[in-house]
Amino acid sequence: MHTVAKGLLRIAGVIALLAAPGLGAAWPEKPVRVVVPFAAGGPADLVARLLAQKLSEQWRQPVVVDNRGGAGGNIGTALVGQALPDGYTLLLTTSVFVSNPSLYRNAGYDAFKEFAPIILTSVSATVVSRHPSYTAVNSMQDIVQQARSAPLPYASPGIGTAGHLAAELFRTITQANLQQVPYKGAGPAMTALLGGEVRLGFTAVPPVVALSRSGKLVPIAVTSMKRLDVLPHVPAVAETYPGFEVDNMYGLLAPKATPLALVRKINADTLAALKSPDVRQRFAQEAFEIRGNTPEEFAQYLRAEFTKWAKVVRDSGARVD
Repeated sequence: MHTVAKGLLRIAGVIALLAAPGLGAAWPEKPVRVVVPFAAGGPADLVARLLAQKLSEQWRQPVVVDNRGGAGGNIGTALVGQALPDGYTLLLTTSVFVSNPSLYRNAGYDAFKEFAPIILTSVSATVVSRHPSYTAVNSMQDIVQQARSAPLPYASPGIGTAGHLAAELFRTITQANLQQVPYKGAGPAMTALLGGEVRLGFTAVPPVVALSRSGKLVPIAVTSMKRLDVLPHVPAVAETYPGFEVDNMYGLLAPKATPLALVRKINADTLAALKSPDVRQRFAQEAFEIRGNTPEEFAQYLRAEFTKWAKVVRDSGARVD
């Protein structure tokens, strides 16, 4: 009965939206909510807030970022999947969107039946870094050597995050015995790494850039296909292990039945926001690579990423339950 009621509400929302005159000109007529399925302060939250500011200016309506963390991103994601498809509830998510359905026995949502892809806004790499005291590790080959004799713990921002997936992919390629120590977000993982609680980390790039300059962390490698401008002296993992690449995606989605005309409008307005000089500058400072594509291209990208990570999860056995 609960599921039926939700279905009827969604149908009613679609009918009301389609019946509204001048859809293209009228929308939005009230604040738009962008759900980020993680706690505030992380990379996804930053992307959402930068875009929300620009879209608020374009739409002349508040765009409110709503952080709904929990269950590795599943709670906030499922919330949007069941929202009315009227464009007023959107999802700004990361690669967990396509990896969690494989990692969890029941992620609580269907990535392809409950969502309409809008746009891939950007991607970012993961950086492998160490505590300064861990002098035995200065390269990815050193990590393999250390992790063959005994399990090697590493900090990640959480299960299913880009850091976790990058480590799992590396583990399947090299057979290194890496042991995840998952934290509840990028901040706690970085705190643990700085304090020496865990001496190795697979984490987001921006905090490591600043901390490496002060000598508090030592970056070892980045998971992008090539070196990053913000860390030009740090090699890509692919320089030693050809073909290795892990990008964390940041994408905008809507509930599945959202009208295509509205999806295209949000896509075009987001693309315009991504092209603004101040957004481009801030993204570059934070080591985000701006993408921008059509809803159809984003859908194809999500399918390919889902297939890639389903195989990694299967090969590594890295299931949550």
